[in-house]
Amino acid sequence: MGNTLKSSGKKTMLINHELRKAVLEELHARPFLPVSTPRRIYHYAFTTTHDDAIRDRINLEAFAKEKHIPPPPANAKFHYFTLNDWRLRWEQHTEFTTYTWSTGLNAHIPFEHDDPVTAGEVNFLPPGKLIAATQIAVIDQTQTIDKLAQFFNPQSLCVIGVDKGSAEILGDFYAENCTYTKFILRVLDATPLEAGRLAQRILEIETYRTMALLALPLARDVSPQLRKMEKELTDITHALSTAQSSRTSQDLLKRLSDLLASSEAVATRTAFRFSASRAYHALVNNRLALLEEIKTNQYPTLSNFLNTRLNPAIETCNAIEKRQHRLSTDVERATNLMRTGITLEMEKQNSKLLDDMNRRTRLQMRLNAMVQGISVAALAYYLTGLFSYIAQGLKDVQLLPRSMSAETASALGLPLAVIISWAFMARVRYLSRRAAEEENVE
Repeated sequence: MGNTLKSSGKKTMLINHELRKAVLEELHARPFLPVSTPRRIYHYAFTTTHDDAIRDRINLEAFAKEKHIPPPPANAKFHYFTLNDWRLRWEQHTEFTTYTWSTGLNAHIPFEHDDPVTAGEVNFLPPGKLIAATQIAVIDQTQTIDKLAQFFNPQSLCVIGVDKGSAEILGDFYAENCTYTKFILRVLDATPLEAGRLAQRILEIETYRTMALLALPLARDVSPQLRKMEKELTDITHALSTAQSSRTSQDLLKRLSDLLASSEAVATRTAFRFSASRAYHALVNNRLALLEEIKTNQYPTLSNFLNTRLNPAIETCNAIEKRQHRLSTDVERATNLMRTGITLEMEKQNSKLLDDMNRRTRLQMRLNAMVQGISVAALAYYLTGLFSYIAQGLKDVQLLPRSMSAETASALGLPLAVIISWAFMARVRYLSRRAAEEENVE
């Protein structure tokens, strides 16, 4: 498809979104492949990182080159290989990569062959660590359910009818000696395409079930840490209610900060795994619903088996995640209460300091007024002294009346000296106040 579509008559231009092609192709990225009876299928799921996925694609291209078959396209997440009597279905997911081998050779009797990897029937380079290995025997209806049940653990055997009775599935989700979990797909009147779809559903259920359970060991690992942190929080809140000194409050705040950091570290460590577990669990439930199970005999269905075993494990993970969230919330609440108490104590101390400062300011103002009064008197005293010198000089040159002495003239100048002194100090206060106001404005 081109990037633009133009009409011939009018100048209409439709510009495709840059992701439209990828979105359209996603619905057809992993098609179901037809499966005929009899057939044996071996499915391997490996946990892979981004670097593992890159190396796996390089190894797969080398594998295709060695077998003289076309390699997968550059951005493909699914590819299908035909290798003589074997078929290989390769899929790459976010966290894991699967290799599914199948063949019709000697597939009439279920599980009579040795491990094809050990026997050398299939040979490939694993992209990561094995997390799931599943074997499916696809057979016709010539063999009865009672005869097929002998291949499974009777305590956990599940038998269901699927796809409106066109096939039956047997399985026990039990991997003896950590080898394969085994299933039998007993085809009644299902077409090869329908059988292929059912086989793929079985493999998806087993793979997603295993990936969902990866969170359970992590939940069990962090549970004692959460219990220890919850006890620490209880001790801190009890000490908080009896704290008397500011020093004690500061120490408790430090313990709360350390506890909050520890709880966030645990939450960060588990967040992705727990959310991925819920997503895989939802996929398991979705695939079970698509099977349209029919209970046909005394054996439990796949849904019943997983509801009694898988769901409790997922709920355990959900409970641990809720405990983490509740712990973080409680620590933050206690920290806020502690900070509020410390803030109130600091405000109380600041208020006391302000009262002391106001008291000192008022005292200083009284002292300043007293000093200003003394300064007026002192300045008047010095001015009067100057007047006395002037009066004595005027008396000597006989510019004063004969009846007035120099002392009398000096005494008469005393009020003028006081007025001049008071006016000078008033001017000084005015200039000081104006300078302070200008400084505040700036």
